[in-house]
Amino acid sequence: MLSQVLLQNRKPSRIARIDEYRKSGGYEALARVLKNLSPRDVSNQVGEANLRGRGGAGFPAGRKWASVSEKGPFPRYLVTNADEMEPGTFKDRVLIHADPHMLIEGMIIAAYAVSASKGFLFVRPSYESIASIMEREVKIAEEAGYLGKNILGSEFSFEIVVHRSGGRYICGESSAMLNAIEGKRPNPRHSPPRSTEAGLWGKPTVVNNPETLANVPHIIRNGAGWFKDLARSETGSGTKLYCVSGRVNRPGCFELPIGTPLSELIEEHAGNMIAGQDYKTCLPGGASTRFLPRDLYNVEMDFEPMIKAGNRLGTGSVIVFDQNTCLVDATLNMTEFFARESCGWCTPCREGFPYLRDLLRRIENGEGEEEFIPLIRTLCDEMTNSFCAFAPGGVSPVESLLEVFEDEVMEHIRKRKCPFKR
Repeated sequence: MLSQVLLQNRKPSRIARIDEYRKSGGYEALARVLKNLSPRDVSNQVGEANLRGRGGAGFPAGRKWASVSEKGPFPRYLVTNADEMEPGTFKDRVLIHADPHMLIEGMIIAAYAVSASKGFLFVRPSYESIASIMEREVKIAEEAGYLGKNILGSEFSFEIVVHRSGGRYICGESSAMLNAIEGKRPNPRHSPPRSTEAGLWGKPTVVNNPETLANVPHIIRNGAGWFKDLARSETGSGTKLYCVSGRVNRPGCFELPIGTPLSELIEEHAGNMIAGQDYKTCLPGGASTRFLPRDLYNVEMDFEPMIKAGNRLGTGSVIVFDQNTCLVDATLNMTEFFARESCGWCTPCREGFPYLRDLLRRIENGEGEEEFIPLIRTLCDEMTNSFCAFAPGGVSPVESLLEVFEDEVMEHIRKRKCPFKR
């Protein structure tokens, strides 16, 4: 197995403290940056490494940082989005619990690259243990001279504040998160302007995922070429934290080269299908991605290969289903989640998800009609005309259910019952 990069200090039921992190090379990259590199040098090196955002969108981190103008306005902010509420996703919790100082160092270097003076770690409320760990370790980093005024004797100063989320899925949408930090209702903001132009309190703000930032110290220490060589796919760079849940023998979080085939992830790392069942499909990047057809079982788990497959890598969190799983019921379950978590700001999303939920529930309960199929398709299409990416993501399982497993839906309708229930 590949030697671990992000999870190199991961041990069961134990957190890597600052001394252990430093023994593995921790904070060496920060010292090198502050001594030898300009902010633009850092952005360029991260850009050359082709580090793409690990929170779902896959936007190149170096390009995002470079988009922040070198000439004001100031102050500037860095926000780390650890509001990990995508069903099936738990990689950031594993990462932070394993090695909090890796994230802290990554945040400091990113802040230096964009000249930010303050950073926020935005944490979901059910991750209280993570929030407490980070508050403690941030204080330890301050005492060691890695945070605060004139870090390591340089002219750069930076502080980190741990901010607990309000506890709704929409809070993780990047612009809604900024409103939440400002103490406002967490509704998504209009774009443009982008947050790198006008984010927190109208100032330039860079938003990154914890996994994205944890890669930064390793890129600075080992170089862009080293990072690119870690990948297995032609277009990828680095490793990826893949979560696997559902009908597998060994669910968990696995650090593997980005581009690892889905089949290998399931069979070799997640222990294959449970109880000898046959693989049916999966959601490859959390609940807001699409069901994969069976013939894409060997697809490379990377951004570009997944786009070519008509899907998204998302968070890289694979939810696996076997042949005995009713996908109408599974899709209903996810649609109930999205109906509950909609912020209600725009009509297509607010009204659309409850309508979808009710139609799917009637099909699952043996009350569906054939005319529901075109109605659901039209509804999904209309719901993409909403203010943010919440609705387009939330309808992805529904759309793909009809595209890939329409026969299963029609069997529910024609038999007037769920064929998987005895």
